[in-house]
Parts: sequence; structure tokens; C-alpha cells
Amino acid sequence: MADMGRMLVILGVFLVEIGGIVILGRTGVPLGRLPGDILYRGKSTTFYFPLASSILISVVLSVVLFLIGRLKR
Repeated sequence: MADMGRMLVILGVFLVEIGGIVILGRTGVPLGRLPGDILYRGKSTTFYFPLASSILISVVLSVVLFLIGRLKR
């Protein structure tokens, strides 16, 4: 159980670091402004769905978690 707790703490620190990098904009990847993101501006409404950004983040996190799982074996 201690290993699970340690892994969750490391994952939390990792996510905080990624959040800081994204907020500061050091990545060079325009998250939220990628070509596949959906933006609709009507007369009185705006609808925004970051589809491409969500897929990119999902792929990156999947690869990172796969590598972490591979290293733990």
C-alpha cells in the first residue's frame, strides 16, 4: 500500500509541474488553439470545445503512464 501512495504523490507532483508549464506557456504547443479545436461564436453565445487539445493531452499522458508502468516492472 505504501508503494501506491508513493506513486500517487509522484504523479501529483508531475501533474502540478505540467500545469505550471502549460500556464506559463513554455511548451510552444498552443493548447486550446490547435486546428481541431471547435469554436463557434454566435450573436450572443460562444461555444468552445478543445477537441484536438484533449486528444493530444490524452495521448501524451497515456505514453507517460505506460512508460511509468513499464519502469515499475
